[in-house]
Amino acid sequence: MDRRADVRDTYDRIATHFAATREYAWPEVESFVADATGRVGLDVGCGNCRHAELLADRVDRTIGLDVSRGLLETGRERATDRAFAVDLVQGDAATLPLRTDTVDLAVYVATLHHLPTRESRLASLDELARVLTPDGRALVSAWSTAHDRFDAEEGFDTTVEWTLPGGEPVDRFYHIYAPEEFEADLEESDLVVREWEVSSGNCYAEVAGRA
Repeated sequence: MDRRADVRDTYDRIATHFAATREYAWPEVESFVADATGRVGLDVGCGNCRHAELLADRVDRTIGLDVSRGLLETGRERATDRAFAVDLVQGDAATLPLRTDTVDLAVYVATLHHLPTRESRLASLDELARVLTPDGRALVSAWSTAHDRFDAEEGFDTTVEWTLPGGEPVDRFYHIYAPEEFEADLEESDLVVREWEVSSGNCYAEVAGRA
């Protein structure tokens, strides 16, 4: 089974209902972009563009990337309804279709954990490092074993059910990171870790590209 295609197809299937439950930006992202400025902003795994909307207030051009065409359509609707500009791109987080050293500010939240192999997760972190400008920075997050719904010390692969209206369950792939594993993957990547923490069951890291 092509798990990456499976993740894409899953989110295409649940896109409208999923986006409707994701109205508000995460406080951690709001804090990250609060004093930021730049020329180009990037939201990797943008979904309905709730975080791209924050970037659009801080940078000259915002790019929203997602593997799911269905979710990109919900992002287009939000951008139209709320009158903010975002260039939407369908693409893979492990092979970003952007030039090197072009992104000043990026958010990569709640998406890394959907990549099905460690190789693809590390590739996506390296890609983020590649596209960041020398002064660029990004916020990366992933679901972790610190969340109270999990009882595990080490990272593991699992599926988490999404229930559509009418009661139909849809399985979504997740890699649940142990906090130490999250830190180790960041350290092995081409990113520079400025700081990281666990908040509300998620690992967060503020990172930059290597000079």
